[in-house]
Amino acid sequence: MASPDWLNKGDNAWQLTSATLVGLQSVPGLVILYGSIVKKKWAVNSAFMAFYAFSAVLICWVTWAYKMSFGEQLLPFLGKPGPSLDQKFLINQATLPATTQYYHNGTVETAGIAPNYPMGSLVIYQFVFAAITLVLLAGSLLGRMNFKAWMVFVPLWLTFSYTIGAFSIWGGGFLFHWGVMDYAGGYVIHLSSGVAGLTAAYWVGPRLKKDRESFPPNNVLMTLTGAGLLWMGWAGFNGGAPYASNVLSSMAILNTNICATTSILIWTCLDVIFFKKPSVIGAVQGMITGLVCITPGAGLVQGWAAIVMGVLSGSIPWFTMMVVHKRCSLLQKIDDTLGVFHTHAVAGILGGVLTGLFAEPELSALFLPVTNSRGAIYGGSGGMQLVKQLAGAGFIVVLNVIVTTIICLLIRLVIPLIMPEEQLLVGDDAAHGEEAYALWGDGETYDESKHGWYSDDTTHHRKGANTGVIGQLNV
Repeated sequence: MASPDWLNKGDNAWQLTSATLVGLQSVPGLVILYGSIVKKKWAVNSAFMAFYAFSAVLICWVTWAYKMSFGEQLLPFLGKPGPSLDQKFLINQATLPATTQYYHNGTVETAGIAPNYPMGSLVIYQFVFAAITLVLLAGSLLGRMNFKAWMVFVPLWLTFSYTIGAFSIWGGGFLFHWGVMDYAGGYVIHLSSGVAGLTAAYWVGPRLKKDRESFPPNNVLMTLTGAGLLWMGWAGFNGGAPYASNVLSSMAILNTNICATTSILIWTCLDVIFFKKPSVIGAVQGMITGLVCITPGAGLVQGWAAIVMGVLSGSIPWFTMMVVHKRCSLLQKIDDTLGVFHTHAVAGILGGVLTGLFAEPELSALFLPVTNSRGAIYGGSGGMQLVKQLAGAGFIVVLNVIVTTIICLLIRLVIPLIMPEEQLLVGDDAAHGEEAYALWGDGETYDESKHGWYSDDTTHHRKGANTGVIGQLNV
């Protein structure tokens, strides 16, 4: 029967819509953002790293990784691997078999998670979360990682890092049952990608010195376009996390936008105060830190708390990026291309801790498996919640440092992690045989012998045999 009794068409429609919105954050959102925020010679490579990761994750996800993240428990931190491709599995009601919460005496405290839509909707929704984690991680490695090494890194990291974090906190693992709060991925996605990105950047090595010293965006307007897709797609990110179209969805989407806009304004004001100019790229960074910070508590905190979180997400990551990073010799040695550590790891921990402070008891009861959960400001068990939040963050940090290091060391035994020198010097054309902007003739790349002398102003001169200049082409 196409519409069984357990199916709620509204919930199913919203879950599929949320999955699509989160998917759009990666493709085309981060594909566009990465391709435009980097130096022109790395536009294709950067966009392609995101495009590839999104594609590769899906095949791994439905073949073995989904059940490792949300299936039956194998270990307290990992589910049993297996395929998610059979129609009998995909058309039945969605369930997360390891999520039933028990009291110490063995009686049921909170029933297991069983959304009112098919398993197929849950598989695709959780896929786009897994995919964007790898796409975000790529932001630390742009402008030098060997693409062949990236092709191997993606499935290995998904299998041995992401699945452990997802099962432990969301899928019914030990942190889930302890009551660690991570509403929509502040730890599972953002802290993971930020820490793993920084770790991988250490092992891959830095960009060329001239690329590190001068790395201007090749298209600021398209950077804003990609950022806008990321921002609007966050409605599916946080709005779909309750696995239903319910009151928490509404609360989460409103809080998401409140925190993001507050963070943008704070970051921009700090740029004006200390650098005398409002930076568009800075505003994008502030947008991202606001979205990341609210994610672990989007449906668990009140609107006033979302404003406070926005103020802190617009200032603390700004301080770590603009001040601490420049004074820390270790961070200076590690080439984190887009500052993913600051925008995702720092903002992710900040959001997790603030959620442990501000989580409202009534909202928490609507979402969390452990009854009487609450933030520290509400008294009772709230103080212990802060301990849980810090411990959960510590687990994710240690997991990703260790696993990412092992993966990078294993890959480099077979494939160099960094591109050859000639590819680093040339960029996209050497790495892929393609360039982002082919503006000459019938689309061929610029060639001085055919197109004449060129400079980055609006007038391009062609040398003539007798006069030296035979004409001007205005573009």
